[in-house]
Parts: sequence; structure tokens; C-alpha cells
Amino acid sequence: MNIRVFPDKNAMGKAAADKAAEALKAAIAQKGHAVFIVATGASQFEFLEALIATPGIEWAKTTMFHLDEYLGISDTHPASFRKYLRERFASKVKPGTIHWIGGDATYSETERKRLGDLIAKETVDVCFCGIGENGHLAFNDPPADFKTEEPYLIVDLDEACRKQQLGEGWFKTLDEVPKKAISMGIRQIMKSKRIICTVPDERKARAVVDCMEGPVSNLHPASILQEHPDCQVYLDRPAAGLLSKKY
Repeated sequence: MNIRVFPDKNAMGKAAADKAAEALKAAIAQKGHAVFIVATGASQFEFLEALIATPGIEWAKTTMFHLDEYLGISDTHPASFRKYLRERFASKVKPGTIHWIGGDATYSETERKRLGDLIAKETVDVCFCGIGENGHLAFNDPPADFKTEEPYLIVDLDEACRKQQLGEGWFKTLDEVPKKAISMGIRQIMKSKRIICTVPDERKARAVVDCMEGPVSNLHPASILQEHPDCQVYLDRPAAGLLSKKY
């Protein structure tokens, strides 16, 4: 794990986007196509904006998966991750292939298996992710399942995770925040050849310490990133504020 700290969110997002573009371009140059995973949430705003503005990426030669989606809400709901990605990212760069998670599919187990079959056929070149205030990776809240090889899971969202979604303004009340989601599993995320993790904001500082400097533990799910051979972590100064080392 390589950790870099930047003075503000914009500098962080630009540096992470430069590394992301490098990974995508390298995969396309090597095999003519790139497969990537993209995250959502307030932590990804600056990164995605910078990535969209980066020239020279042949987006038509890419396949996109996303990490997670709430169960039971449509893709027009203000908090839908499909809506987020469609409006803020996919409609602007136009990836060649997009595999959306149908959180409102009639049969969630069938949808989970469909997604798993799709990603099992691919080698993921790079995963763009963040970490949650409770240390979650995707929607794998603590204690996360570090063992399952299932690519996608139906997961329960804990109260800390649901409060984060409320605090970021995606829902009006805690009762509105769904209690379940479809999430990419930890082992599937770790199969990515590269991982680029962007984490801004002081509210993430405790999770950053637990996951970056503490032991690898499913009680701090993103701590598993310490074991990835090519994981780049980008922090702004507030998010890095509690780290014992200077980066």
C-alpha cells in the first residue's frame, strides 16, 4: 500500500485521476481494452471530475462495473448509485460497456448471480474506490466477509453506514435509508490488478488510521487493502490528520 497526502481535495482528486488514466491507458495499449470498477459517494466527486477532464482515454474501449447499489430503490431515486454514475460520469465519458447493478430487480438473488457471472469472465485492470466512515469497502460493513469468493453479495447495512448516507444528504431521514444492498465482495475487489483509493474529509480520519495503520481485520474492512500488491491511497490533509506517520 502506497499512501500519499495532498493539501486539499482537488489536488488529491487530480493526482488520483492521473494514476487512474495511466492504468486505463496501459491496459488499452497492452490488450486493446480495459475493465474497471468505479465507486460512488461524496468522496469520489473531485476524483471523477478530474478523471472526466483527463484527455487521451479511449473510453469506448472500456468496460465498467460499479461496486454497489441499494436494494429496493429505482435508478431515478436521488440516492441511486446508478443515477449518480450515469449523471456524473458515464454520460460524459461513455464507456463502451456498462454493467449496472439492478437494485430494484424483481429477484435480487438472480441479479446478484447475473452480475457475478459477468465479472467472473473478466480480468479487472483497475478498481477506483473509497472507504466509509465505519471502514467499509464497497458496502461490506464490519464484520466483513473476507473469505467468500462470491463476486457480489446481498448485504445488511449497519447503522453507522446508514447514518453516513443520511449525513451526506442522500436521504431526508434515517428511516428512508435502505437496510440492504447488493455489494461487490471483498475478495472480488482484491482481484483487481490495481486499486486506486481516494479518501477525503476529516470525518474519515478515524477510519483511515484503523484501516491504514492498524492490523488487517474484518472489523475494519478496508484494512484488507494493506495486502494488495498494487494499491495507491490518496488522502487530503484532514483525512490524514490522525495518522502517526507523515506522508
